[in-house]
Amino acid sequence: MKKLIGIMLAFVLVPVFALASTTFEGTVVSGEVVSVTAPFGGTVSNFSLRAGSRIDVGNVVATIATDKVYATADGTIAGVFAQVGDSVENVVNRYGAVMYIVPEHKYTISADIEKAYNSAETKYVNIGETLYMSCTSDGAHTAVGIVTSASDTTYKVETISGELLMEENVYLYRSPDYASKTRVGRGSVGRTAEISVNGSGSILRFHVKDGDKVKRGDLLFETVTGEFDGLYATGNEIVSDVRGIIASVDTAAGKTVNKGDTLLTVYSMDSLQIQISINEYDLVSIREGDTVNLSFNYDEKNSMQTTGTVSMISHLSESESGSEANYPAYIDFIPNENIRIGMTVSVNTLEEQPVQEPDESEKPLEE
Repeated sequence: MKKLIGIMLAFVLVPVFALASTTFEGTVVSGEVVSVTAPFGGTVSNFSLRAGSRIDVGNVVATIATDKVYATADGTIAGVFAQVGDSVENVVNRYGAVMYIVPEHKYTISADIEKAYNSAETKYVNIGETLYMSCTSDGAHTAVGIVTSASDTTYKVETISGELLMEENVYLYRSPDYASKTRVGRGSVGRTAEISVNGSGSILRFHVKDGDKVKRGDLLFETVTGEFDGLYATGNEIVSDVRGIIASVDTAAGKTVNKGDTLLTVYSMDSLQIQISINEYDLVSIREGDTVNLSFNYDEKNSMQTTGTVSMISHLSESESGSEANYPAYIDFIPNENIRIGMTVSVNTLEEQPVQEPDESEKPLEE
């Protein structure tokens, strides 16, 4: 009996603390909205993203159509003064052109009608007509050319075939048999000027290099609008540098964009939070820095449970004046691929409550 009494006296109640749960209902929100901007300008040729879609780092946002520069004559590429990423304007200001084409037929004849056959027809030369040339010394060198310019009594002819010598003199005829009655003048042989190749914007990619043979219409290089950061050309596909949910779309296929224009706004997945509202009477039960349990309401099997940390409790009430004050608070957590903005979450936090527990200082009575 004495032993039983001693055991009972050992359970004299004294105040200690146990944990009791307080529950708030929350919603998944984004703590940060990020803009995806165009690193260069141009016309959007391909775009298919929509608000609400997920996007990851490296995903293609849009494809920008490039401006293409083509060869205007047959010849050889010479003097490529630019590199990928360069501003065309800067290169042209310094070197006069992005590159040059040395024409396949390199001679230009500066002629006049002074030695033309004495007739009305031979005293007038038309731009674009074909003429036949023969050197004045012995006729050993011949060529065929086209009149490229004419003014009063002088004109210029660029060869399209044949071989002449620099600075030699030639007679020019309308007839391929060099009949004297068709002679339209005399001229001296010089070099045909290289053809400068320019463009606009910044160079995205080259399709030729110094020394390449090209035909008229061959693609030489491509450009986009604006200048590349650090002269670094990444291609004409614009990729995302953020992971998240597309909040809004600010462009479309066919639209012209400039460097720095916003293409998308994205709710960053790296800054998703849970927002709750705390009544003023519950502020004592939750503090910044507390760890809380999270249960996502869509998950009926309760397999999607995790923890979060209270990162901020606002000092500004979101309630109207005269009513009970409620304060927004935000909880940081690590989302998985199933989490969507707007999902509802049960937030359980722990607060200390006094309960009764045996006083271990009391010793049981001996029998």
